[in-house]
Amino acid sequence: MSGYKIEDDAFGPELRELKRENQAMSARNKKLAELLKSSRDKLNSLYAQVEALGEPASTYGIYLGPASNPMEAEVHTSGRQMRVKVAPTVPPEALKPGTMVRLGDGTVVVEACGYESTGQLTTLVEKIGRERAVVADQQGTEHLVHLTEPLQQAARAGDTVLVDVKSGYAFERIPKTEVNQLSLEEVPDVTYDDIGGLSSQIETIRDSVELPFAYPELYRSYKLTPPKGLLLYGPPGCGKTLIAKAVANSLSQRIGDGGQAHFINVKGPELLNKFVGETERRIRLIFERARELASEGRPVIIFFDEMESIFRTRGSGVSSDMETTVVPQLLTEIDGVEGIANVIVIGATNREELIDPAILRPGRLDIKIRVSRPNRAEAADIFTRYLTEDIPLAASPAALIEAAVDAMFAPRPFVRLTLIDGSEETLHYSDFVSGAMIANVVDRAKKLAIKDHIAGGGQGITADHLRAAVRAEQDESEDMPNTANPDEWARITGRQGKRVASAEVLTEQA
Repeated sequence: MSGYKIEDDAFGPELRELKRENQAMSARNKKLAELLKSSRDKLNSLYAQVEALGEPASTYGIYLGPASNPMEAEVHTSGRQMRVKVAPTVPPEALKPGTMVRLGDGTVVVEACGYESTGQLTTLVEKIGRERAVVADQQGTEHLVHLTEPLQQAARAGDTVLVDVKSGYAFERIPKTEVNQLSLEEVPDVTYDDIGGLSSQIETIRDSVELPFAYPELYRSYKLTPPKGLLLYGPPGCGKTLIAKAVANSLSQRIGDGGQAHFINVKGPELLNKFVGETERRIRLIFERARELASEGRPVIIFFDEMESIFRTRGSGVSSDMETTVVPQLLTEIDGVEGIANVIVIGATNREELIDPAILRPGRLDIKIRVSRPNRAEAADIFTRYLTEDIPLAASPAALIEAAVDAMFAPRPFVRLTLIDGSEETLHYSDFVSGAMIANVVDRAKKLAIKDHIAGGGQGITADHLRAAVRAEQDESEDMPNTANPDEWARITGRQGKRVASAEVLTEQA
């Protein structure tokens, strides 16, 4: 036994060295095996890529829906509808109607690629149920298309939508709404308290517009049909637009459940379009949007500002023959809201004599409210909305308002009119007072007060500031027509029915 031990001791260092070398070679072999496997995988990948280069090019199509066989699908590709196979690797939840799909060898759906992001822009004219809609292209040609799932809730009449007419799908709502370009659907923050000098007009409007909405059951029990529209007419700058905005705000307050009324503010001139039929199409869009919003149970106000610019009397020769088609379109739409109790049409104009009489007959804009120029008391009431104690004032608001009204209504001749019958009438600057003018006077007085304060003078608006502002506003008033059309003087002052032969502007020297 001792002999074996001596031999192990003699060869011990060599054995240990051999063991270390063996371990090192094993580790090296393991690394070589890993490198070999990695190289084999890369080679296989390269082989696969080379083989893919030899495959035919993929085509794309629009997924229309599943077929009776769960492994098949209806697809629109290359201008035709086809039934194709679906690869097992494509998850069924990724295939939604209207999505783009990639078709591999043998026209098999191998990948779902989401919705189209480019294509033709059209205007949504009308939704047909939940899943379909009528759209119109720039030439006015209408198409019936399917709405993809994201559009079924979001799309509204007047929206600009991205479509593929050939496959018959609308994919996306583009933030370029045509109705929004012509109108404003936000509820204004104007209230009746912000309007001065028009208490009787406001009371009439509230009785006509708000009562039917607040007490519909009473109107039904008395078999009384609520008015479908009203016309606000009178000189410019006297609060017609403010009243319409206050109506929308007041109706929103009456809802009581946190909802809001819808206010579609349409500028008459912006509706005009040189292309035949385009203006009529825009009118249809506006009313279609109103009907859609009204179906939610909210009141909708369609406000046509400067109404005389587009709905003139047919055959009058005042403008082009466009009104012969535009006016009937408006009449059709107004008559069409009869079954929707919460759509109200409000028109505003300072040339009511130019509007086609058919628009103003009973059953349409049958309530007509004149918004006149303010008298002294009404002007003072308007001033109270602007000269308040929350701004720097050098005197009490009442004293400043009295000074401003005295200056505004002080006798100051402006023009002498010679009527057809030979009589004469002198108009003063006080004949042209308006709410807009009063707002400008207060703004001018504020600027004068700021300049005096900077120069080291007193603080606050004074009576002198207001008098100077009144004088400057009268001198620079842009509300006055020139003497080339004398009848304009009678119209703009509210003296309707007086024919004017000539008008002479009276200078200070005169």
